[in-house]
Amino acid sequence: MIVWNRKDLVDLDDLSAEEIVHILDTAAAFKQVGTRDIKKVPSLRGKTLVNFFVEPSTRTRISFELAAFRLSADVVNISASTSSLTKGETLKDTALNLQALHADIIVLRHSSAGAAKFLADRLSASVINAGDGAHAHPTQALLDTFTIREKLGRVEGLHVAILGDILFSRVARSNIHALLKLGARVTLVGPATLVPREFEKMGVTVTHRLDDVLEDVDVLNLLRIQHERQRKEYFPSLGEYTALFGLTKERAARLKPEALIMHPGPINRGVEIDSDIADSGRSVILDQVTNGLAVRMAVLYLCAGVRGK
Repeated sequence: MIVWNRKDLVDLDDLSAEEIVHILDTAAAFKQVGTRDIKKVPSLRGKTLVNFFVEPSTRTRISFELAAFRLSADVVNISASTSSLTKGETLKDTALNLQALHADIIVLRHSSAGAAKFLADRLSASVINAGDGAHAHPTQALLDTFTIREKLGRVEGLHVAILGDILFSRVARSNIHALLKLGARVTLVGPATLVPREFEKMGVTVTHRLDDVLEDVDVLNLLRIQHERQRKEYFPSLGEYTALFGLTKERAARLKPEALIMHPGPINRGVEIDSDIADSGRSVILDQVTNGLAVRMAVLYLCAGVRGK
């Protein structure tokens, strides 16, 4: 049986397969809380969580906030524009001040890779990475993996294709770590400029032709084009990207009947996915959102609730 002793969740690269499964199993138990009339448990009563989002977010921030509420924790939300970062205060000093105010958990989203690890090494409070630059987004990968396991019954032996802007995607990197550790086969798909062969060193397959893999995949996870992290154009136009890599109705018809269509959001309808496909019965995009709440409850509980007990 796993004894959880991690204070923080910064990335998935140093977690074992057993630890990842333990998080998923804990999330499955917490998902049942959402079906009750009173959707609350006292697991983190008396704890204070600070949502510190230096980058904008809707789904992730609200998901962590609701997860903390359901665990009976107190929640404070801070954005970069309302913090002393605008006055020149360093990230470290801001976090130390939050800790001095007895914050037990700091959920950090930051534009710089390594920001969460930087704080985790310097704070006694738990630090949860809600996305750092193009580096990692561990809870998104966990909720994606949870959804796959819930819908298909397993992860081991499945063929998962991740399609789109891999180069700038923290979601893709964390998904690769989680899926490979649990025994899935991973193929990265997209333009050569956004899916360089360098990724093959992680143990994945790289292809620049979506049509070559459609019939074989069990899961197709679509990523949006992240213009906010790009400093130049990596393909001629959105129209050309959609023509070569968009999940149109015709391409979706070539997938296995039981294949899952996933997307971490926000969706660019008509670009990476046809609007009707996004709303179809084989899309599990909203299931991912629901499962994200359970996964984040599990992560908060394990890092701040049971550690050391």
